[in-house]
Amino acid sequence: MFKILVIDRCYFTRTGMESWLNQTDLFPASFLVAALHNLMLAKEHIVQWQPDLVIADLHGFKNEIHHIQQLASLFSVCGDGIKVLLLESGEDAQLSDYFTQFNIEETLLKTASLDTLAQSIDAIVLSRPTRTEPKPAVPLLTRQEEKVLTLWMEGRSNQSIATKLSINGKTVYTYKRNIRMKLGMDNRFTPFLSLPDAIN
Repeated sequence: MFKILVIDRCYFTRTGMESWLNQTDLFPASFLVAALHNLMLAKEHIVQWQPDLVIADLHGFKNEIHHIQQLASLFSVCGDGIKVLLLESGEDAQLSDYFTQFNIEETLLKTASLDTLAQSIDAIVLSRPTRTEPKPAVPLLTRQEEKVLTLWMEGRSNQSIATKLSINGKTVYTYKRNIRMKLGMDNRFTPFLSLPDAIN
């Protein structure tokens, strides 16, 4: 069984890929699939779960990153043992040029046919030895913490997050503290989490 991590901003792509990859009659190998919509969580998930293949649409995160080099940390945790297949939702010369310095197995556009994508996935995973006892994917953050993190990264205030999630403002503070602890971060290294509390 092979472990595949799908990283994509689009909910429909994530759920569609999970469903498609889990169809046993389409692929000669069986897959354990996890999907995430957050680059920071994806990096931590890769470190802990060690997937065989990462399928990512990094083009979809282009407007979220402050500098293109932030993507280097994602590739650095993949190393040589984890294969990367970029399944991009658009074309960007700057991103494409930047990606050439990393060990990316293949890059396809999302407009590629499912047959082409299936052949690429088969070729990548079948070149690796099969795992006999895969570890189950354990989420790093709870669902509620993921919701808080998503709203937090949008720049919402604690009160705005509390209102949106129907929880107490002090509870939001506790969630934020837990998120920092679980992701091993402090304020000095998380400037993107220290956004102004202006959006309501």
